Amino acid sequence: MTQLSTRRPDVELRWIGGQRGLEQDIVPAAGLPLERLWLRSLRSVDASINSVLDPLRLAASLPQALAKLTRWRPDVIYTTGGYVAIPILAAAALLRIPSLLWEGNRIPGRSVRLTAPLASVRTVSFEKTRARLPAPTYALGTPTRQLDGMAAAEARARLGIETELPMVLVFGGSQSVRRLDEAVADAIGDLVERCVVVHVTGSSSFAAAEASRDSLPPDRQARYRPFEFLYEDMEAALSAADLLVGRAGSSTLAEAAAAGLPMIVVPYPHAAAHQRANAAEMVEAGAAILVNDSEFDGDTLRDACNLLFDERLSVMSAAARSQSRPGAAAATIVLLEALGGHHALPEPEELEAQARASR
Repeated sequence: MTQLSTRRPDVELRWIGGQRGLEQDIVPAAGLPLERLWLRSLRSVDASINSVLDPLRLAASLPQALAKLTRWRPDVIYTTGGYVAIPILAAAALLRIPSLLWEGNRIPGRSVRLTAPLASVRTVSFEKTRARLPAPTYALGTPTRQLDGMAAAEARARLGIETELPMVLVFGGSQSVRRLDEAVADAIGDLVERCVVVHVTGSSSFAAAEASRDSLPPDRQARYRPFEFLYEDMEAALSAADLLVGRAGSSTLAEAAAAGLPMIVVPYPHAAAHQRANAAEMVEAGAAILVNDSEFDGDTLRDACNLLFDERLSVMSAAARSQSRPGAAAATIVLLEALGGHHALPEPEELEAQARASR
């Protein structure tokens, strides 16, 4: 969104979300108007009353989406898929509003498979995903924040890190990840003897992480930096880190590649193994080491941090950069402009070359 506003200062942006998710905090903080549908951003996977209520909320959200889009009459809609996209894309198709659907997973999810035919155009993060979706579908990669403007020393200063020891960033995505949190809690006393650990915990694990930090010797506490969330400072964390430990969401993988960060990737074990498929190309390129969720613990994390002192780290860093699509956001904006202006779509080869090029 930042790049779009920079390129088109006259553009008016509106955000539609659901009743759960970080967007209720992040979007208004970014200065964007947020409106929410009755459905929840994240559908329940466990049996509960919401197993009945979620389909009802979904059905009620379609006329709500129709009303909002009729009132706004946007030139173009951009959606990242998921549960909220179902009523939005259905309403857009009924109103003949151009839309672009992005699928970040290598294996498209159920809601994407359902709604992809409703979108005017689709973009995907992985070339192998293209064949699973209708044409026209462009393989542009994952749009990411710009990471080329901050030196490591500046990034460390922004995070308040004074030591020159190597840094590990532990990041599970937008939600707390108990497997990662427990491994950090078990290993942190040993890790801070050799490195700095920046740990993005999410809200439910932050207090426990602070307690772990406070239990360390006073002269080691500054080497463990738990954060509930990193919003604007996530760029600094990625720029300062030497190794990333995290899940295999497409945005995490893309930002690791853009930053040239080697990864210890611990895919989420459910959701039809989508994250394992996402991680495959980074692993095959030699940019990441995959550890099964069931096998990841404190000892695994201690072993992983040995990479910080291994010559393989620089090789993995170069391999990560080779997987980057630094122009993905700019290429996506070109598509949005074509759709919104009712212009001819660019040739796939031309746009995909732009996505691979530097910004």
